[in-house]
Amino acid sequence: MNRQNRAERPYHVVLFGATGFVGTLTAEYLALSAPDDCRWAIAGRDRAKLEQLRARLAALAPRCADLPLLVADAADPASLRTLAESTQVLATTVGPYLWHGEDLVAACAEAGTDYADLCGEQEFVDRMYLAYEDRARQTGARLVHACGFDSVPHDLGAYFTVQQLPADVPLRIDGFVRTNAFFSGGTLATALNTVSRGRQTMEAAKQRRLHEPRLVGRRAVGAPGAPHFSREAGVWALPLPTLDPRVVARSAAALPRYGPDFRYRHFAGVKSLPVALGGTVAAGTGMALAQVPAVRRALMNRFAPGSGPDEARRSASWFTVRFVGEGGGRRVFTEVAGGDPGYDESAKILAEAVLSLAFDELPDTAGQVTTAAAMGDALLGRLRSAGMTFRVAHSR
Repeated sequence: MNRQNRAERPYHVVLFGATGFVGTLTAEYLALSAPDDCRWAIAGRDRAKLEQLRARLAALAPRCADLPLLVADAADPASLRTLAESTQVLATTVGPYLWHGEDLVAACAEAGTDYADLCGEQEFVDRMYLAYEDRARQTGARLVHACGFDSVPHDLGAYFTVQQLPADVPLRIDGFVRTNAFFSGGTLATALNTVSRGRQTMEAAKQRRLHEPRLVGRRAVGAPGAPHFSREAGVWALPLPTLDPRVVARSAAALPRYGPDFRYRHFAGVKSLPVALGGTVAAGTGMALAQVPAVRRALMNRFAPGSGPDEARRSASWFTVRFVGEGGGRRVFTEVAGGDPGYDESAKILAEAVLSLAFDELPDTAGQVTTAAAMGDALLGRLRSAGMTFRVAHSR
């Protein structure tokens, strides 16, 4: 499908799952930040909740008093097809995506609709690539997963760091994440589901490797790395087995500016050795307990999806991702920083990503693409304007 033909659709942007915790934050951000000429709508399965949210948004921005409400259900593929066909860009906060996400990806790939989510689930991303990459390329749909704290600060942070280094040389970048933030029920449900499916996750990754085109004459690798003390970052570095390094590596594979031989490693940065050791033990214990169905259910009932920290707790939360990059005889230290990562900043990032897809002049891409490959400088500029820091701390 020609993207020019999509301009005739009723909406630029539709937000699905708008009444959930992060969905509401994203809707509030759009209410205050979307341009006046943006045609957007909120969608979900409960019209009464959508009406309540619209009233809340109208109190923030009176222009939202007539905001369109669209009823659709993740369990009703026909309603999702109608939703996808009504808009140029569709954002969804309805997770865990492995349970609730595939039919919407399928609808967007078929309709040629750009898609964005907050998914940090490696298995889901790989399965969606296998199932819908080819069709999305045919229709021109851009399927952009991980448009929140997973994985934009890391993906665009590495992209920004690469720009500070020489071109056409091997590059090495390490990223160190620090935060004091809390998690929501939805985040916990996603994490528990992910760590309980190790075998399925590895199988999906294997199948993707078999089907993904191989790089010719270049190499791009993303990995958690090994535990160590980083003198450059001043922290104990603990490997983070998240989606983020894979996203960075896929950006590197898509963009020649990352050089002929690129490697990214991803860590949690911890100041204290006892805390680092305690965190390692806690993570191992959590992963073991997540294998027990009764324990998973108890935890998910205790922290139900749709819940999350209050505004006061979120306003006190912060994150930093510090990058150490080297190549061609140059060494650079960069930093990405912002507020509450899992909620306020994730809502901001998702909203700015869909506005970028809808309104910015972007590279000609299609299929499953990363934020760096699909939006690059445009999204980086938007996030800087919205208060997120991307800076060079030091170089030599």
